[in-house]
Amino acid sequence: MDEAARQDDGIRGLGMIGDRRTAALLDREGAIVWYCPQRFDRPSLFAALLDAEGGAWRIHVPGARSARRRYLAASGIIETVFRAGGAESTVTDFMPAGQGAPAGLLCRRFAAMPGGMRSVLQPRPDYAREPVRLVSRETTVLIQERWHLHASHPLRVAGDTVHLDLPPGTDGWAVLSDLPLAPFGTAQVDAWLAATLAYWHALSAGDSRNGPYQREMADSLRALRLLTHEASGGILAAATTSLPEVPGGQANWDYRYVWLRDAGMIVSALLRASGDLAEGERYLGFICSSRGRSSHYPVPVFADLDSVRAPRKSSLMLAGYRGSRPVRVGNGARDQLQLDGFGNVLLAAKLIYQRSDARPHWDTVAAIADFLSSHWHEPDHGIWEEPVTRQYTVGKVIAACGLDSVAEFSPDRGQARRWRAAVQDIRAFVASHCLTSEGAYAAYAGSEAVDVSAALFPVWAYCRPDTSEMLATMAALERDCSFRGELYWRHLECTDSGKEGAFLAATFWVAQYWVMRGAWDRVRRILDAGLAFANDLGLFAEEGDPRTGLMQGNFPQAFVHAAFIGVVTDLMTARANGMPPPQDMHRGSGCQ
Repeated sequence: MDEAARQDDGIRGLGMIGDRRTAALLDREGAIVWYCPQRFDRPSLFAALLDAEGGAWRIHVPGARSARRRYLAASGIIETVFRAGGAESTVTDFMPAGQGAPAGLLCRRFAAMPGGMRSVLQPRPDYAREPVRLVSRETTVLIQERWHLHASHPLRVAGDTVHLDLPPGTDGWAVLSDLPLAPFGTAQVDAWLAATLAYWHALSAGDSRNGPYQREMADSLRALRLLTHEASGGILAAATTSLPEVPGGQANWDYRYVWLRDAGMIVSALLRASGDLAEGERYLGFICSSRGRSSHYPVPVFADLDSVRAPRKSSLMLAGYRGSRPVRVGNGARDQLQLDGFGNVLLAAKLIYQRSDARPHWDTVAAIADFLSSHWHEPDHGIWEEPVTRQYTVGKVIAACGLDSVAEFSPDRGQARRWRAAVQDIRAFVASHCLTSEGAYAAYAGSEAVDVSAALFPVWAYCRPDTSEMLATMAALERDCSFRGELYWRHLECTDSGKEGAFLAATFWVAQYWVMRGAWDRVRRILDAGLAFANDLGLFAEEGDPRTGLMQGNFPQAFVHAAFIGVVTDLMTARANGMPPPQDMHRGSGCQ
């Protein structure tokens, strides 16, 4: 990947701060280009990420450029360093959380610059659909009669923009709040920052571990925590909508919801990596709280943060990221049958039940298992949510693995027998209908194509990694779906997936397969190829294009971070079992 691609100011340039209620995305120059107040899936106030006129909160430092940035320790706080001549100054961006910190604030702390600094806030409410209304009130500016902008120095309204000018050599701050605040000053802003650091320190207290890719693991754990809605336990697929899978194309989806599939894999990764049983139980509680809110299934295939089926798809008038339209809110896949999503819930439930004598939410887990045992034979839309239904192999396989996983926990022997009988029927179907003429696992029954999701079959314990079927599958994947055997594409039935970037989660699934085979050099090469698409803050988008070096798809993508955690966790387990990977697998200062 060339240096120009690494420094691309697009998706790769984004960072994210958050308070586990919502999040804001910043570019390399410290501009906040995406922010949905109150909650991740609410309408945006800043959407410059998707339209130059969509609103932003920018910083101008005369003669300066951003030199570097970092997260403070394990927190969701970003510090951006600006350099002008020989002088440096920092902007610290955070959303307060923790004891004594009010909710619903977006805070910017400015250190002094010799030439001064200007903050320019351009609000564009409701995805830029609502006319801007600004009212000055002494030390604050009221935006839309809903949001309050406070600052250390006088604020100036110019049309539909708010300016804050800091004199040379002067520190300052600005705070955007959802609700009115009592008068406060610099000491209070610094106290909120300290409380927020303590909050994130407590969240990450159990993360310390020696092993391969230690720093990158910490980055991925932070990303998943930033994408977790603390109040409900829901884990978002991503913080954004409509970042394109194909630049300039129409594969632009709203990922600000909780998918059964994604969240199940995420919780499984977190449980295996950190053993955080409470987080797993909260996720299961979130899923089960949506029971009865789908007219088709035991629980919706994905839900909003109220555990309600996600809204219908609609389009906005925004120009789109680099012209990629339409820009969408809601998601049209909300009523699809996706067998793999239900199977992932059962696999996550198994990990939770193995770690506890309790069986939380068993009634709903059993209802999901009953549904799978009765409907596994139906065509579904598959793991990639295709517009056409097929007998997708991955859905059958994970249905079998999920049913087998929870059968041992059923107090009803008849129920367990039914589930296990369905497992045998599924296995017979897959063996008879879901193999290619080369003996590989087919993408769907009757197909000669293979899909990279099959790399997970041994991980889910459906089969051993060295069966003839898996050997044929991996050979076909390397031949048909990979870039130099290091980055992998998914198979799409209705779209040319070759126009997309490599699917990064699936790339890490392949690495996880090779961990099971003990092929350490392959694992290292695949991991390093995938990690080349993490940005300087350790964040992944959905895809990476090895031809251009650019990130594609929504950001940051929880699916990818969970897949990476899964590989590294297996590497650590291999080492603990006396099979250490070679020393050159450790990436620089990030590993010990």
